[in-house]
Amino acid sequence: MIDHKAINISQLNEFGKNTLAEHLHMEVTEVTENSVTMRMPVTSIVHQPMGLLHGGAVAALAENVASLAGNLVAHASGKVCVGLSLNTNHLKGVRDGYVFAKAVAVHLGRSTQVWEVETKDNEGVLINVSRMTLAVIDKK
Repeated sequence: MIDHKAINISQLNEFGKNTLAEHLHMEVTEVTENSVTMRMPVTSIVHQPMGLLHGGAVAALAENVASLAGNLVAHASGKVCVGLSLNTNHLKGVRDGYVFAKAVAVHLGRSTQVWEVETKDNEGVLINVSRMTLAVIDKK
């Protein structure tokens, strides 16, 4: 699983500099042996025209947290992960506050990983469920 005791969350957040994660103000909030959680503020930057959180922004958060979690696992074997597939289901709209996405492993194989991501609002209400499949490849 994830060697969470050796992880510095500030360093993980630095890893996202100059990427989509930084642009959308995503940040890692928790890393455990079995999961990674990130949050993203819901502001006009991530709204769609109706003033609700854009589904693409939620998908980007889900992909980011699952990819980070997968790479934390793969790092121990000298590998890296890249995205193969993302399936996302939007369940409830959000207008403001923060959303929190938690990635939990479903399958950790030698060539693929599958992560389930639940995204919740400030009150802990489930707003999105996603499943991310990652390819485990050699570092280049």
